[in-house]
Amino acid sequence: MFLPSRRWFLGAAGLAVLALPAFWWPEAAVVFLSADLGWLLALAVDVYRLYGFEWAAVEVVREAPAAFSVGRPMPVSYRWRHRLTRSLTLRVREDFPAPLRPAAGPERTVVIPPGRAVLEEVLLVPERRGKAEAGLLALRALGPWGLAWRQGRLDLPWRATVYPNLVGASLRALATQARRREAGFRSVRRIGEGRMFESLKEWVPGEDTRTIDWKATARRGKIMARHYEDERRQVVLLVLDAGRLLTAEVDGRPRLEAVVEAALHLAYSAVEHDDDLGLLVFADEIQQYVPPARGRRALRAVLDALAGIEGRLVEPDYPAAFAYLAARNRKRALTVLFTDVIDRTASEALVAQVGSLRPRHLPLAVTLRDSSLERLASQRPATVKGAFERAAAEELLQSREEALADMRRRGVLVLDVPPAAASRAVVEQYNLLKRKGVL
Repeated sequence: MFLPSRRWFLGAAGLAVLALPAFWWPEAAVVFLSADLGWLLALAVDVYRLYGFEWAAVEVVREAPAAFSVGRPMPVSYRWRHRLTRSLTLRVREDFPAPLRPAAGPERTVVIPPGRAVLEEVLLVPERRGKAEAGLLALRALGPWGLAWRQGRLDLPWRATVYPNLVGASLRALATQARRREAGFRSVRRIGEGRMFESLKEWVPGEDTRTIDWKATARRGKIMARHYEDERRQVVLLVLDAGRLLTAEVDGRPRLEAVVEAALHLAYSAVEHDDDLGLLVFADEIQQYVPPARGRRALRAVLDALAGIEGRLVEPDYPAAFAYLAARNRKRALTVLFTDVIDRTASEALVAQVGSLRPRHLPLAVTLRDSSLERLASQRPATVKGAFERAAAEELLQSREEALADMRRRGVLVLDVPPAAASRAVVEQYNLLKRKGVL
C-alpha cells in the first residue's frame, strides 16, 4: 500500500494557494493546472521507484534484556541495515509485549545510510509484571524524493518477562544485612546432634555409639567419634493461593499484587540467610512449582514464576495443592501460605489443610485484611441502609476472626495484616523465627 507523505501534502497546499490569482486572472489557471499535474506526476514517479522496493532488503536485529522489573525503565537495542544504494527513511510502529510501553510514544523514525548499520535504542517502561509475546513491526518506507510512503511489516517476535518491583526488595535485603552487621550478629556454630560434620574427638563412654567413626578409630588405634554442628540452613516454601479470594482489589490495588510483593521480599530474605527456597502457586489446579533450592539460582527461578502469576475466579483446591506439596517435599520447612479467609464455614477446607502440616512443618498463614470492610464496620451509619451494611460488615469480620482463631488452635502461625504492610510484616516474622530457632 502506498500513501502520500507530509511533504507532498504541503506541496499540494502551496499549489492551492497559487490557485487564488485565477479568480482575477483566468490565464493563471493554466499555470496552476500544469503545476498540479507536475506535482501528481512527481508523486507517481516516487511511487513507481518504491514499487520495486522489497522489505527483504531491510534487516533488523533486536537485543533485549533477559527480564525487566516494574518501576525500572530499560533500553532495548535495534541494529538496522539495508541493501539499497541510497539512504532509507523508515517510520516504525511496534507491537510491544503487553506489560511494556515505549517511553517516547508509539512511533519512531529511523534513517539508515547505505552500506552501514544503525544502532537504535528504545526506552521501554514496564507497567506491570507478567509475561507476553509480541514483536510485529509495522513499517513505512519513504520514497527517494520523500513524496510517498510504502507500508509493510516485519515479524520479529520476542517474549518479554517483567518481574515484580525488585528495587524495594533488594534494598531492604541490603539494609537488613547492614543492621545485622551493626548489631554485631554473626553465625554461631553449635556443637550438637545436627547433620553437618564439625570435628572428630575421642569417644567417651556414655555417648551415643552411632557417632563412632570406625575408619578414624582404625587409623588412630583408639575409639574416635564424630561431632556434628546444628544445621542452620532450613527450607522456606512459599505457597500462593491464586484463587478467587485474592482477585479482589483493596484501595484500588489487586490483593494478589500485594501477595506477590510480600513473597518477593521474603524470597530475598531467605536467600540472604542461605536457606533453601521453594514455591508453589495453585488455584483449582497447580500453576507453578519450584522445588526448594539454594542461592541466586533458586531466587531467579522463583522470580520467573512470580512474574507469570495470574489470579483466577475459581475456588482453590486446597486438598490437591497440599497433597502435591507433601509428595514433593518431606523435609521440615517453614511453609508460608499467602491466602485469605472469609469465615469459618467457607474456609473449612483451608483451615483443615493448613493444620495438617503440623507437626512435620511449621505453617505460617499470611492473610490480608480488608481496610474498606473495617472502615464500614467502624463508621457511624447515617441511614438505615448504612446500619444494615455496618451490621453485615461486623458479622463478616467476626466470622473471619473465628476462622483465624481456629487456625491458631491447630498450631498455625497467623499473620493478619493490611496489604500495604504485608511485605515488612512477613520478613520481620521470618527473622523472628530464625532468631528463636523454631524452624
